[in-house]
Amino acid sequence: MVAIALVAYFAIAVLIAALLLLPAVRAAVFGGVFNLHNSIAKRASARAMQARSHVGKSAKNSISAISSLQNLLIKRRLLILATTGILATPPLIAIALCGHQLFQYDDTLRAPDEKISALLNGEQLVPPPPLPPEVFATQEVEQIRPALVDASRDWNLLDADFRTRLLLVYKIMHEQYGYDMALLEGYRSPDRQDRLAKLGGSVTNAAAFQSYHQYGLAADNAFLRDGKLVISEKDPWAMRGYQLYGQVAEQVGLTWGGRWKMMDLGHVEYHKPGFVLGRKPPGAK
Repeated sequence: MVAIALVAYFAIAVLIAALLLLPAVRAAVFGGVFNLHNSIAKRASARAMQARSHVGKSAKNSISAISSLQNLLIKRRLLILATTGILATPPLIAIALCGHQLFQYDDTLRAPDEKISALLNGEQLVPPPPLPPEVFATQEVEQIRPALVDASRDWNLLDADFRTRLLLVYKIMHEQYGYDMALLEGYRSPDRQDRLAKLGGSVTNAAAFQSYHQYGLAADNAFLRDGKLVISEKDPWAMRGYQLYGQVAEQVGLTWGGRWKMMDLGHVEYHKPGFVLGRKPPGAK
């Protein structure tokens, strides 16, 4: 290790002495360093010029592409506008047509057919006997229809015309299709309507006096099978019943919630001629 250090020291000392004492050596070394510096500088300058050239070409290409696109848009503007109009028309029409259903109301008056009208005018229908309260308090019912235990199922609180139509629906569903039906809720007080609205849109979106329930013109119904309420839409038997129930309800002039954007399959309401939703009934607070 000492020998290597001495050799290195000797070489460095000789080089320094040569640079100081021998002008020729000094000139050769400085000339080599200068040439190396010039070579590096030239290469760097060439690369910089090449890079600027590439940037300039890219900018020219971009400007040319933008100009071509602008010319194409100008030439095809009529075709673009027509295509945009064609694509935008269907969703705009759909929004316009379904906008009145956003609050679950359908103001269409549905007229019953002649046979149904004859039954409405010629037969006195009697409400079914009340069911035991425990039928409405099962876990399955509570999951699908919360707070149903306190609901009113008094047929006498319903509007007379609506009550007759709803009882006729019950009669047809039983005699023609073999479905027994049960009233889940008829008249609903304004206070109860507000309480249910606070439970969220899965229960109702309507506040007090925004629902036909406050006027005795709406009812929620379900099916009875072996003495138990069947409400779930996952039950194929019940789903078939809801479809038939909706058809029959519309045949007697009722509006069925199954056609709303936010479907309520068990709900029906009567849009009585001359009635205006939102007016507080006499004596209401």
